[in-house]
Amino acid sequence: MSPHRTRRIPEATVARLPVYLQLLVEQAELGIDSISSDGLAELAGVNAAKVRKDLSYLGSYGTRGVGYEVDYLVYQIRRELGLEHEWPVVIVGAGNLGQALAGYGGFNERGFPVAGIVDIDPAKVDTVVGGVRVRPLAELAQIVSARDVSIGVVATPPAAAQDAADKLVKVGVTSILNFAPVVLSVPAGVTVRKVDLAVELQILSYHEQRRAGGSIHAVPGTNHRSATA
Repeated sequence: MSPHRTRRIPEATVARLPVYLQLLVEQAELGIDSISSDGLAELAGVNAAKVRKDLSYLGSYGTRGVGYEVDYLVYQIRRELGLEHEWPVVIVGAGNLGQALAGYGGFNERGFPVAGIVDIDPAKVDTVVGGVRVRPLAELAQIVSARDVSIGVVATPPAAAQDAADKLVKVGVTSILNFAPVVLSVPAGVTVRKVDLAVELQILSYHEQRRAGGSIHAVPGTNHRSATA
């Protein structure tokens, strides 16, 4: 039995696998048949030892002097990430964010078709977003059951996020992607991934400040930036 079937892959490795996958697909499209751990590491912005360790969890160790076969590595990562079949998703919240997510073609292209989008606002119900009709929240269970949905997306205002998560869990959703800037409480066995755009921007601001050599700092009592002489 392959190593990746007998031991759990660390979360940090799981988070890097989609990055490797995207880079490998791009290499395949360029007609590149093999890639070294050093080459993949340079593209991914990590060190080669980390790449080799990550890929070893898949049972892939490459060939000395040759590296990894790109197509086979793509297959291995797709299999490990469960991308060999589609995973329909349901979006709770048809506001600006929910509409943007529903209209994003990348979900369907990557195997995550939007099975439905629901909202409590009567003004939004029956509108069509990204080819999907917005349905009332009361029909959430019907959508989940009809399309065998296990992944839900919370795109509500912060105050409504926990209620949205509770309703998703109640109808059988076991994985939640949360865009609301709050921490959700879910039962054991339910996986939550939080996407906080403000946090990502703060991380970018850290890198920008490092590039500036620390010469950019906040002026006390304001939200503006000021450069020192």
